[in-house]
This record gives sequence, structure tokens and C-alpha cells, in this order.
Amino acid sequence: MRPSSTSVKRPEWLTTALAAVAAFCVYTSMYAFRKPFTAAGFEQNQLWGIDYKIWLVIAQTIGYTISKFFGIGFIGGLNHEKRAIAIIKLIAVAWIALLFFAIFPTPYNIIFLLINGLPLGVIYGLVFSYLEGRRTTELLGAVLATSFIFASGFTQSVGKYVMLSWGISEWWMPWVTGLLFFPPLVFFTWLLERTPAPDYRDVNERTQRLPMTKKDRRDFIRSFMPGLFMLIAAYVMLTVIRDYRSNFASNIWNELGYGKDAAVFTQSELPASLFVLVLMSLLVFIRKNIYALLINHIIIIIGFGVAMTSTLLYMNEGLSAFWWMTLTGVGLYMGYVPFNCMLFERLIASFRYVSNAGFIIYVADSFGYLGSDAILLVKNFMQLQVSWTDFFIRMVLVVSVAGILLVACSAVYFKKKYQNYFPVVDPKLNYE
Repeated sequence: MRPSSTSVKRPEWLTTALAAVAAFCVYTSMYAFRKPFTAAGFEQNQLWGIDYKIWLVIAQTIGYTISKFFGIGFIGGLNHEKRAIAIIKLIAVAWIALLFFAIFPTPYNIIFLLINGLPLGVIYGLVFSYLEGRRTTELLGAVLATSFIFASGFTQSVGKYVMLSWGISEWWMPWVTGLLFFPPLVFFTWLLERTPAPDYRDVNERTQRLPMTKKDRRDFIRSFMPGLFMLIAAYVMLTVIRDYRSNFASNIWNELGYGKDAAVFTQSELPASLFVLVLMSLLVFIRKNIYALLINHIIIIIGFGVAMTSTLLYMNEGLSAFWWMTLTGVGLYMGYVPFNCMLFERLIASFRYVSNAGFIIYVADSFGYLGSDAILLVKNFMQLQVSWTDFFIRMVLVVSVAGILLVACSAVYFKKKYQNYFPVVDPKLNYE
């Protein structure tokens, strides 16, 4: 991406606001083609003794995982021309797959959930490519991250409403929900395309972002292998538990006694959305990149602590079911969100490594969703006699302890590597 001229026609705050709103709405709209089907139970259907919904979730997640691995090279070497057209075409393919999902009978329609997941996995990288490498990337990234926290619950609420109030069947509900969101998707994608490229001040502070060849990507991973290994291991666990919570929120809420409340999906995610938005946006005021990198580590560790503490309180009747699910969401997203923007954005900026953050985000995402697939298979095909809620509780406790240890070790690694990388720092380079 070539830096734009420092002469900006519109005020910088307006550019940032438009980019933030457009990115938020595009990614929220994408979720309307991915998540609403999980608000349905499909209780009357089974395949080989396994709930039909489990097959659907696994199929879509496998498609999404394949897409993430494809995205390592696709997003890492992305040419920024025709990104908007690519976003609309990919989501249109996912929407058409939902149409065939409604038309075809069971169990043949499972394949269309896999096809639905295939194009959606690269949308995040396409949207994020408009936002990275800017002085305001933390703010923009926080807004984008808030979209998938908010959108998961919001689009499930819309899907539930479509079924309860409009009488739409659970098979047609995903396609109808997509129909509602396709027009705003097109409009906000057009608006996002009008975002100007990072200017020279952005490049000076955050390093130029360029497409990466296969060799570039390999060299980057080799340069930071120990720290990246620990971070990606922690992220795999976060993705597993966050995805489980999102995909089977309907099942967990049913067990907790909220099965008839369509609004509970949005109500429980709204506090996490707002808190994480404010918290991560504040990082934009930290100019020294290595400080921001280490603070991201601290936020992730605190997030694990919040999830673990709220779960222990719930187990000992110190929290209601609603506030346990809400606070667990806050903690998990405090850990999950930095990986989707701020952590790798500041890693690149700290070490002045000409590259792009989208590539390493997709490396982490690929293994994260692979782990999510594995847990789904273990939980459902090994016939573990444990409820959705109890399985979630056990995962939270184990993942939190392991995650805290991994991220703490990663922080020590990057701090020492930075000290060796820049043994003498020029005081004039205050962006380092």
C-alpha cells in the first residue's frame, strides 16, 4: 500500500470515524451470514446418534478453518486493488450456500454449511487491511473487534426473532437473516473502500505495510519463533473456548433457563463489546510501541484472570448465571481481541519490520480454528457424558491457568529480544 500524501482533504478525525463505522458495519453484516443458524436448535434431527446442529457447526467450522489457512498466503500477499468487490463476492457465495442449505433435505444440506464457511474466513483480513499501519489503528481495530463481539450475539438475536416473530423455519432463517443484512453490507463496503491509505506520518510511526512473499513470511516467523509459538498456543486455547461459547450459546442458555429469551444473546455481549472497545482504544495514546506490546500481554493475562475468577464465583454461587456468562465473555474477549489487531500491529511497529499484520493474524487464526475443530470432535464424537455448561466451565479453568503462564513467558521473551534488538535507542525515535 503506497502512503497517501500528507495533505488530507477531509479532517483526520472524520476519516477515522468513517473508517471505523464502515469496518464495524461490514464485519457485523458478515456475521449475519455466519452465526444466525446457531440460534436454532434443530432438536428434531440427528445423524448417526449425534445432534444435527453439532454436524452443522463442525461443517461450517471446517470450512472456516480451511479458509484461514488459505488466508495466510492470500492476506499476507494481498494486493489492495478490488478488495471491496472481493468482500461482496465472497459473502454472496456464503449467502447462496445458505439458500441451498434451506432447499436441500437433511443430511445432504450439511455440505452447504461447509461451503458457507469457506469464503467467510478471509473477510476479516480484507477488512483489516484497510485499517492497519495507522496511528489510529488501535482505535480502528478496537471498533472492528467490537463488531465481532457484538455481532455474534446480535445476529443470533435477529435469527431467533425471525423464527419466533415471523414464523420462519429454522432451515430458512439463516438465508432470510442474510437477506436483511446484504443491502447494508454493500453500502458500508463501498464506504470502506473510500478510506485513504496511511499517510507518511503513519508510516514513520508504525512502519510501512507491504505484501509479503512466501520467503518474507518464513523469515518473519523464524525471527520471532519462541514468542510467536507461546502466543499462538495461548490464542489457540482462547479461540477454542470463545468459539465453543459462541456456537453453543443457545444450548448453554437453555441449560441456564434463558431458552425463551431472544434478547439474552445481545444483552450478555453488549457489556463485553463496550468495555473492550474503550479499553483497547486507550492504547492509541501509548506512543512507544514496545510499551504497548507489553501492555497487550498484560491485558490478555488479566482477561484470563477475569474469566477464571467469574467462573469460580459462579461455581460457588457468588454470581448469577447471566452475570457469569457476561463476565466470562468480558474476560475471554480481553484475551482474544488483542490477537486480532493490536498485539501483532505493535510487534511489527516495535521491531520496525516491514511486513503486514494480516499475515501473522491468519497464522494464529488458522491454528486457533484447527483447535476449535478438534475440541468439537472430542466433545461430540467421544460421547463425553457432560453438559454443555459443565464442559464450558472445565475449559475456562484449564485454559485460563495455561494461558496466563504462556503469555507471561511471551512478555519476558519479547522484552529481552527488544533490549537485544535495540541496545541503544536514539531518544529522538520516540515512536520506538
